[in-house]
Amino acid sequence: MSGRRAFAATAQGRKAGVELMAVTPKDGFDAQGALTAANLACGGSVNEDGQAREEIGSSESTRRSLLLSPHPYPGRLIAVEGIDGSGKSTQLILLERWLRARGYPVRFTEWNSSRLVRQSLRRGKRKNLLTPTTFSLLHAVDFADRLTYNILPPLKAGMIVLSDRYAYTAFARDVARGVHPEWVRKVYSFALRPDLTLYFRVPITVSLERLLSGRAKLKYHEAGMDLGLSSDPAESFAVFQNRVLDIYDQLTVEFGLRTIDATGEILDQQRTVRRMVREILRDYDREQARGNHGAAIQSS
Repeated sequence: MSGRRAFAATAQGRKAGVELMAVTPKDGFDAQGALTAANLACGGSVNEDGQAREEIGSSESTRRSLLLSPHPYPGRLIAVEGIDGSGKSTQLILLERWLRARGYPVRFTEWNSSRLVRQSLRRGKRKNLLTPTTFSLLHAVDFADRLTYNILPPLKAGMIVLSDRYAYTAFARDVARGVHPEWVRKVYSFALRPDLTLYFRVPITVSLERLLSGRAKLKYHEAGMDLGLSSDPAESFAVFQNRVLDIYDQLTVEFGLRTIDATGEILDQQRTVRRMVREILRDYDREQARGNHGAAIQSS
């Protein structure tokens, strides 16, 4: 990163930390969580007490993004990505059922589900209190909390972790909102690299049709209405999600996301998903058969 870009990214991190500390105390947000977020924003460790440093690594020699190299744990991490209305969640649910039916130990986690920040996010959205950087940091705290308690432990225990959205969601959405891309990557540099990330690509028109067929209107933030792109929700959605889509296409090259045509039939997509998952489970199955971390798994 050049000196100018590094300065801009660090400055945005400091500003975001200040904004978060100013907004969250009124919302019942854990003060330690806010400090953690500010620390992350400036490129520090995940926690102040050194626990996360030991688990994930944050020294100068390991500050290079963990997304760039395989994780060392016996379990497998599978993530799905895509714009709203891509159908990725449906595919992940089907995959979870398929894996459980074959005896695999599975743990499921999803974006924006940590109790640590749920109340702050809901209240901030409802009152339109969140700037793009504060919005980004709250999601980073959510992710750090889930990584520590819902992803790392099952991976260490040799389980299959299924994640509905991962750090790449922040890379796409936050940057589409105008947050500095280098800063977002620095914040999430503690994120483990998934063994497989499936990107469900769908045209904006299809995603919009799917969303509106299931509910009366678009959500304020999914339509990017907080950015003032258009007074019409559908038009704002198209502009904002097109930005997100373009960034996702870049991420597939940068991080090796596996693209799936999300316009196909649900069962056809699921067959493709299972084929890709089988590929990354071959070594896992051999380890299971040797009794390294659990009972033998049924052959698929």
